Amino acid sequence: MINAVGRDIPESVLAMGYEPYKGNGSRDGQLLAKQGPKTRICEKPQETKIVESIREAIIKCGLKDGMTVSFHHHFRDGDYIVNMVMKEVVALGLKDITIAASSLGSAHDPIAQYIEDGIVTGIQTSGIRGRMGEVVSHGKLKTPAILRSHGGRVRAIEEGKVHIDVAFIGAPTSDEYGNCRALGGKSDCGVLSYAVVDSEYADKVVVITDTLVPYPNFPASIHGINVDYVVKVDEIGNPKKIASAAARMTQNPRDLMMAEATAKVMAATPWFKDGFSFQTGAGGPSLAVNRFIEPLMRERDIKMSFAIGGIAGPICELQRKGLVGCIVDTQDFDIGAIDDIRTNPNHYEISASEYANPANKGAFVNKLDFVILAALEIDTDFNVNVITGSDGVLRGAPGGHPDTAAGAKCTIIVTPLTRGRMATVCEHVVTVTTPGDTVDVLVTDYGVAVNPRRADIIECLDKAGVKHVPIKQLQEKAYSLVGRPDPLEWKDKVVAILEARDGTVLDVVREIKPFEL
Repeated sequence: MINAVGRDIPESVLAMGYEPYKGNGSRDGQLLAKQGPKTRICEKPQETKIVESIREAIIKCGLKDGMTVSFHHHFRDGDYIVNMVMKEVVALGLKDITIAASSLGSAHDPIAQYIEDGIVTGIQTSGIRGRMGEVVSHGKLKTPAILRSHGGRVRAIEEGKVHIDVAFIGAPTSDEYGNCRALGGKSDCGVLSYAVVDSEYADKVVVITDTLVPYPNFPASIHGINVDYVVKVDEIGNPKKIASAAARMTQNPRDLMMAEATAKVMAATPWFKDGFSFQTGAGGPSLAVNRFIEPLMRERDIKMSFAIGGIAGPICELQRKGLVGCIVDTQDFDIGAIDDIRTNPNHYEISASEYANPANKGAFVNKLDFVILAALEIDTDFNVNVITGSDGVLRGAPGGHPDTAAGAKCTIIVTPLTRGRMATVCEHVVTVTTPGDTVDVLVTDYGVAVNPRRADIIECLDKAGVKHVPIKQLQEKAYSLVGRPDPLEWKDKVVAILEARDGTVLDVVREIKPFEL
């Protein structure tokens, strides 16, 4: 069946109970019956929930073959929790395990071997990278990986599409009852937003910390009333590895040129006014936009009401200069942001549901004026790919990309026209992760293009003298520079399903055929 972005969804996927993507907002207004977690009555006094080891916690939780465990990714490439837990799961002889994580990365390369060994047979996540992405792309996972946006993950858990048997939460600080925070320890990560839904909906919850603090550890990010066991370990992660190369401020002249052009596009629209709201993605050009909107804000004597999302140092610096009312945080991309939330009373932690869940009564993304996002590819229908490389291998994450694009009044993609010998602007993206009906403007180093759906933005740019061209012209320029890409060859097996944030199927990833010389 062909869905609303022109992708052919196999009958085998539809037979799993899925519906094809029907367009942005197609489920708007539907009633969703939230599924509640199992819990036990706990009336008798309990002195402590601390157990001696992760293995003991696993045993006490009754983890069995075929169950689902969950993790969060606030430590990004510095995470130790997933590997520590899965090592014990394997040592206990458990198998047929599904990992339902908010994201997975190259820090979790050991999981690839567990997939090949048939121990891990299911993956449900936003990101999938590194060795794990290669193994899944070559058909080694027993069931298709399910890839969701951050908001889509919360929706799926609340809707009962994902049932978590045991959630493992890495917490920089915890008391003996499981009240935990992302601050105050030796491994601070800023916030624990993605883990909130896990703590509320998992049957059993294990907090793993390297810093025990006196009871009560308030204000708590994860509340002890939802926690079963607490484990003290030597280290839960390395905060220095939270910041990736993509999340650092760029000094590349090409990136700065695109960032400046993006700021000019923003300034030409009616939403660039006092009280506007804003989010940038983690890409270098996206973060650099902060630098170029500052003089424009000062020139017009306007301030930002709030900034949301994954937070990095540049937006914190704008707030210190008095240009941002408050920062609303679901993930910290660098040490600067972690330090800021520790001391700044106007820097707030929210849950992933408050941030981006389409199945609540008004997530923060729905109040966004602008979001600036990166892309691996964008096609002439404005569909964006941030999950598969040009070789068809899984190596990225939807994250909050589809959520913010759907909610913002003006969604701007910033990407160079080419990377190396690959065209970034193309006829058809390898995989659709953010549908073109939610994308408004493309900014490249060779020009700006506006989605024809947004005649209002086209009119604004024309009035402001901001030049723009049809996206087809940018695609043709890209092909003239690097050539038309050879089509990828796929096998029939579906190795991953890309859910739209509403739970319908946006696209699938099939097993890639190995390259033959």
